[in-house]
Amino acid sequence: MKKQIYILASLLLVSGIALAQKGNIKRANKLFEMRAYVEAAEMYETKDRTQEVLQNLGDSYYYNAHLQKAIKTYRELFVNYGDSIDIEFHFRYGQALKGVQNYKEADAQLSRYYNKKINTAAFMELTDKTTPHTFQLAKIANETSTNSDFGLTFYGDDKVAFASTRNTENPSYSWNNLPYLDLYSGTLSDAGVLENVVPFSDEINTDFHESNATFSADGNTMYFNRTRSTRTKTEEERIAHIQIFKAELVDGTWTHVQELPFNSNTYSCEHPALSKDGKTLYFASDMPGTLGSFDIYKVSVNDDGTYGTPENLGAKVNTKHREQFPFISDLDVLYFASDGHLGYGGLDVFRSNSVNGSFDKPVNLGASINSNLDDFAYSIREKDNKGFVTSNRSGFDRLFGFAREENILTKYLVEGVVQDKNSQELLSGTLVTLFDDAGNVLQDSIVGSKADYLFKIEPNKKYKIRGTRKAYIPQDVEFSTDSKGKIQHNIYLILESFADAEERVKQNEKGEVQVELDKIYFDFDRSKIRKDAAITLNVLVDLMKKYPSMEIEVSAHTDARGNDQYNLKLSKRRAASTLEYLVSKGIERNRLKSIGYGEMQPLNECMKEGICKDEEYDINRRCEFTILN
Repeated sequence: MKKQIYILASLLLVSGIALAQKGNIKRANKLFEMRAYVEAAEMYETKDRTQEVLQNLGDSYYYNAHLQKAIKTYRELFVNYGDSIDIEFHFRYGQALKGVQNYKEADAQLSRYYNKKINTAAFMELTDKTTPHTFQLAKIANETSTNSDFGLTFYGDDKVAFASTRNTENPSYSWNNLPYLDLYSGTLSDAGVLENVVPFSDEINTDFHESNATFSADGNTMYFNRTRSTRTKTEEERIAHIQIFKAELVDGTWTHVQELPFNSNTYSCEHPALSKDGKTLYFASDMPGTLGSFDIYKVSVNDDGTYGTPENLGAKVNTKHREQFPFISDLDVLYFASDGHLGYGGLDVFRSNSVNGSFDKPVNLGASINSNLDDFAYSIREKDNKGFVTSNRSGFDRLFGFAREENILTKYLVEGVVQDKNSQELLSGTLVTLFDDAGNVLQDSIVGSKADYLFKIEPNKKYKIRGTRKAYIPQDVEFSTDSKGKIQHNIYLILESFADAEERVKQNEKGEVQVELDKIYFDFDRSKIRKDAAITLNVLVDLMKKYPSMEIEVSAHTDARGNDQYNLKLSKRRAASTLEYLVSKGIERNRLKSIGYGEMQPLNECMKEGICKDEEYDINRRCEFTILN
């Protein structure tokens, strides 16, 4: 009886532990669902390392930028459950690895994710040469310590506005355990210190998040973010969606706060940015129709205060991942943050120019502003090339001011056109090749109808540029660049045809360019080169040595007398014998080609035996030397 009681008690204990474990998992999953990632991670760390636990634990660390812990957890996840893991975990794992600058492993994960080779090092090298500007960043000092500031933007002539967690009386946000965001205004000293900081009124700031203010040109209209006071259950999680509000400045007070009509209880609209003329509002949203997580949208602001239908900016700007924090400059250049376009890690800042009413392919702003972590909330006054950006590269969101300059590397270039030396004709279809000083091919291009070319180059290097065209003498031009000297080179490539340069080179009626030599004779039914034929061939040897790029097709022809199959084989032997003689005189074999045509290409009407005189048949017995290149 005692034994039975002991067994029953043991079963109840095991059952209780299992139920407690199950309940704790439910609690952890609930926290994860509500994006309370700090608490969720703490709870997951105490559980058995199942696939679900490792996935959610890795994501909890990832979304809070605890990247080393995320990497460790994702690595364990892939080691134990690799074959059954959703492909999106490869993306987050790769992004986490980028965040600690482990680009080799990151590229391996992202190459699998995108199903194409990703080479971040090559991307960085190219971006340094092509991004339009370089930036000098300086951290903006605060008069009080704060855990997180972001989204600094211009506000009127001398003020700035930003969001901050500095109000410790606000409730804590479960995502990262920091106070809820409020909006603040202030001024910047000449030394870059944020001063005179005051919160916006209680009509703007509430017990929930407010951030990302944008202002009309006259300073009387403000758009900003605010989170909803209640969470909405989606298919996967319970979310407090973000909405955009509008406020008006009346007698020095912000009032008439109203929600925009395209907000929803089922998706977020956030990060408003107003165009200079006030007629277009840009924002980020995960509304139905997005390509992925968040996309950039625009909506018309009508004169009567109504709004048009939000319009997705499309696949050039947006990806299946995050595009957020748009900013539209006075010159209608769109800046935004993205982790979907190739970058340095986390969110990077990109720019896209407006072309005929749509935005072109985004360009990464480069390593002088983007880091291996999140860089976002970019804004600029283009008239003085100064602006602001937010980065968490130090572990917390911090404000940076910047001055920008044109990227001098984009100014280094060589360009020109290709012309015929004698006729001055533009030589479209010519191959132009750029070499480094070691002879390696860096770039090449076949020029179009305007016969022009352009290559990007770098400072403090030596180059050679070559023009190559069939039946023309190639031209090489060497040049160099240096940081203090000439950075742009205009080099006209003037090519001369072999036909203009050499009397023996002619173009036939079929457009073929050939070297005309005295007739080569062979003994009857023989293919051996005779002494008189060798003297003739030596003229071609000298010509090919004079022009080392010249390539020749040696073709042999017979007349129509005799068996046609026999004649074909004889012509092949004679052509091959001629080629071997040229090789024996020092001409590289790869510059030569031999072919025998037999009696198939007569120069007259003597296409059958017995219809012509001997001297007419003799015309068709010949060797020809056609220039291939």
